[in-house]
Amino acid sequence: MLAAALAANAAPKAAASRGEVLYTTYCIGCHTAQVHWRDRKVVTTWSGLKAEVRRWQKTGGLSLEDDDIDAIAGYLNGLYYHFPEGDARRSGDAPAARLAATRRGD
Repeated sequence: MLAAALAANAAPKAAASRGEVLYTTYCIGCHTAQVHWRDRKVVTTWSGLKAEVRRWQKTGGLSLEDDDIDAIAGYLNGLYYHFPEGDARRSGDAPAARLAATRRGD
């Protein structure tokens, strides 16, 4: 039993996603988890989430690339928001729609 417990603790943790690394590097200093689950959420769609990430990175003077914004938004979506992938297609969010199509094998 001790060997099993030691093996479980020795198992490597999953590598952080690019979005998580970017978020913890550039955003977490000002944005606690509360900002994402508060009652009066500003973000209600995938495209809205990306717009907010874009807005705040500009406010912070970060000059992040579109891929970085997509990665951060994807990380936050998986962690807090859970917007359906179809929301990106309906909103005309072309990069996210292409990513969703790639995942489906279209």
